[in-house]
Amino acid sequence: MKQLLVAVATLLLLPALGGCASVRANDGTSVGARASGSDVGAMDSQRDIVLAVANPLEPAATHAGSNLLGYTPAAGYSAGQRAASALADIEKAYGVRTITGWPIKALGLYCVVLQPPPGADRDALIARLAADKRVQLAQPLQEYAVYSDADATPPAAPPDGRQYNDPYTDLQRGFVETRAAVAHTTTQGDGVHIAVVDTGADMGHPDLKDHVRDGGDAVDDDAHAFNSDRHGTEVVGIIAAEGDNHQGMVGIAPKSRISVYKACWYPDPAKGARCNSFTLAKALAAIDDTDARIINMSLGGPADPLLGKLLGQLLGQGRIVVAALPPEGGTGGFPDNAPGVIVVRSSAAGPAAAGVLSAPGKDILTTQPDGGYDFTSGSSMAAAHVSGILALLLSMSPRLDATTARDILLRTSRVTQGMREVDAAAAVAALAAERGTRAR
Repeated sequence: MKQLLVAVATLLLLPALGGCASVRANDGTSVGARASGSDVGAMDSQRDIVLAVANPLEPAATHAGSNLLGYTPAAGYSAGQRAASALADIEKAYGVRTITGWPIKALGLYCVVLQPPPGADRDALIARLAADKRVQLAQPLQEYAVYSDADATPPAAPPDGRQYNDPYTDLQRGFVETRAAVAHTTTQGDGVHIAVVDTGADMGHPDLKDHVRDGGDAVDDDAHAFNSDRHGTEVVGIIAAEGDNHQGMVGIAPKSRISVYKACWYPDPAKGARCNSFTLAKALAAIDDTDARIINMSLGGPADPLLGKLLGQLLGQGRIVVAALPPEGGTGGFPDNAPGVIVVRSSAAGPAAAGVLSAPGKDILTTQPDGGYDFTSGSSMAAAHVSGILALLLSMSPRLDATTARDILLRTSRVTQGMREVDAAAAVAALAAERGTRAR
């Protein structure tokens, strides 16, 4: 009975992200380790392997006294006996070491990050593991980056439409050029839930604190680091900075709800943020349990089987995923290669690839950690503008799907200062006209 109570208590204490918790099977076999900053720091995308095994869990017994909740089955989803035994056998057979592990309920898998034995050929080891009948997936641990450039200079252009008392509104190039203030006379994105997969963000920023929340931290559970992260703070500010609070600036969808899922961090503070297969998978798995309609991913990297499965699951649920176009312009990686993902580039004079949206991404004023504001550039910022405009459209038509939304944004885009880019006001007007036609 003592062992049963300890096992149930462990399940009840799993973290909100679906947990990279230490799991011990009934036979005492230890599987994985608790996720921590040192775990992520110990991972090497040139060396490590992501592996998944089937993780079917039998319902807990419900007779009286069977668990701490009496007749109610214990909560949580972790490694079942089959997964624990398979992973223990795999470690012994291949000489690998588990760095950390986590359950993915949506896919019925238990995943681990493995360190190969010294001197092993990773590609050859992955091939051997993939051929093992116990293994559902074996792939390299891959690295991803955010797409931003801090060098920028301020614009100067007065907005029209709705007037705000926020002092920096006239300096918001993206807000002005997309005519968001005009769109705001119809909608401000009321109640639309947006999940931002990125670095952390400043939860205490005066322009963010009232409707931006911490969705989860897949990196290190370090609250100070979360609130000090630059890139996520910039992206969230563009989407949802609060309007008419006499502070700073206004977001494209100032009445939307934002959840920030930290999957990226700064290995070197002087360089850009990085993510990996492990952290991104945890973030996407966490979003699966929410009502977020829009997922903003201002990041990218190589195609990835595990991340592709998770992204496909979310797209199949009707979520709208927005991705930033990589600096080199290709769309063959994650997340931009998944069918249905809305890809956004920073506005340019030349034509975009078919289906790719263009949005302001140069010299964009936005929020910074410690309550600040500054200018930044990159397709990350362009994607954030599109996520904000999509929130405006979804607040008007909650059942709007990604294909229809992208078509509206493509056909209502216009040329501004020699560059074609999305137009929030025109998109909102087009959707309003379509809804009126359908109503008649």
